[in-house]
Amino acid sequence: MTQRSLLTRLTDEVRHSLDNLAETAGSLGTPTLRIGVTGLSRAGKTVFITALVHNLVHGGRLPLLEAAAGGRLARAHLEPQPDDNVPRFDVEAHVDTLLKERIWPQSTRQVSELRLTIEFESAHFLSRTLGRGKLHLDIVDYPGEWLLDLPLLDKDFRTFSAEALARAREAGRATIAADYLAALAETGPAAEADEQHARRLAGLYTTYLRACREDERALSMLPPGRFLMPGDLEGSPALTFAPLDLSGHDGPLRPGSLGAMMERRYEAYKKHVVRPFFHDHFARLDRQIVLVDALNALNAGPEALADLEIALAEILSAFRPGKVSRLFSIFTRRIDRILFAATKADHLNRSDHDRLEAILRRLVARAIERAEYSGAEVEVLALAAIRATREASLSHGGETMPAILGTPLSGERVNGETYDGKTEIALFPGDLPDDPAAIFDAEAAPGGVRFVRFRPPELQVTAEGVKLSLPHIRLDRALQFLIGDRLA
Repeated sequence: MTQRSLLTRLTDEVRHSLDNLAETAGSLGTPTLRIGVTGLSRAGKTVFITALVHNLVHGGRLPLLEAAAGGRLARAHLEPQPDDNVPRFDVEAHVDTLLKERIWPQSTRQVSELRLTIEFESAHFLSRTLGRGKLHLDIVDYPGEWLLDLPLLDKDFRTFSAEALARAREAGRATIAADYLAALAETGPAAEADEQHARRLAGLYTTYLRACREDERALSMLPPGRFLMPGDLEGSPALTFAPLDLSGHDGPLRPGSLGAMMERRYEAYKKHVVRPFFHDHFARLDRQIVLVDALNALNAGPEALADLEIALAEILSAFRPGKVSRLFSIFTRRIDRILFAATKADHLNRSDHDRLEAILRRLVARAIERAEYSGAEVEVLALAAIRATREASLSHGGETMPAILGTPLSGERVNGETYDGKTEIALFPGDLPDDPAAIFDAEAAPGGVRFVRFRPPELQVTAEGVKLSLPHIRLDRALQFLIGDRLA
């Protein structure tokens, strides 16, 4: 790390401490727990937050959340969020989309926030005599692709370019990146800086990244993340750069050259895009859940899984894990609990849930080791924040097989048949292997395993006409790990 980088980091730490002091002073005595919810595209972030809020506010079935099981949850209600400059997570609109239209809400495309206040009775006699407890739960939703940018803070343009081009030239990516690589071969970093040339290279590189993310490939290592979700920065110079082949070009890049232009814009990207995200949102988190769509990667094959493993390691390298006492948390924040959750467990029969957890544990093994070494608690589980299927059995050739019942999304194909989004089917999705290592081996990977996307469920109604809360699988276990100790 350069002396300049070290000074920047020390300055950031001072700013974080001052921000924490101001936040604590403004909480008026009510403790606040900030939970980050992230995951790569379509991992289910929006669905998870919506289900969490809906079940806590409406008294959903949460038997593994000890405060709920013990009847100690008095109520949970939404309050205005503390950050006036952050968009609000529109939970009401997402609930309407799920329940009235029975479609999944739009994916996360920006940072958003929600404050849920939970009132509860303490499990301890002395605390109960002092009155009802209260906890502000601030939920911060942000795209996982943006996390892939945080490691760039410690990489210069030369390192970024070398890593990006090495990935683009891999066997599984070279065809997708062909247009970009061809354009790159026509020029060099010593060429004169030209805006149109820079825009063309940035556009071709962005097209390549988007193609990598398509379902049939499901690749995950795609920095810079804002190239895929530019928002109001689209077209700005900070997003108009691309990695260059700098092999054979040692030393500083010549002023006025294409290389110098790209390097300057890369540094501007870090300064104006990545660092503010780290300071304003990421560095203020207490706990983190990382949602992983392992099933989509399984559909795409071993290469997608290996790429997902690398991406998760990069994402977790940006975390600030560790234990901080309640007293010192006034000055500094560390992520003391990290939950890795394999989503869409309802797309499998329950007999495969342990295998899905084992696959996820293999995917995040390096990240877990680092987090536990720093003192953070880590949990891995398979969940469905909203359960879209039910358990069933199928008979075939005199043999009974475990199956799932659900309504495939319109356009989904099963055994050559395309569904209209209205027909419920019973499906045997296949079995995951007992050995997680098998799925990373192209020759040993299981065949015949194909996961179908289902519509959200219709809410069940009791005999009294009362609609039940959104059904789930292990959402309560996730809540117990993330907030259970704060409701004790």
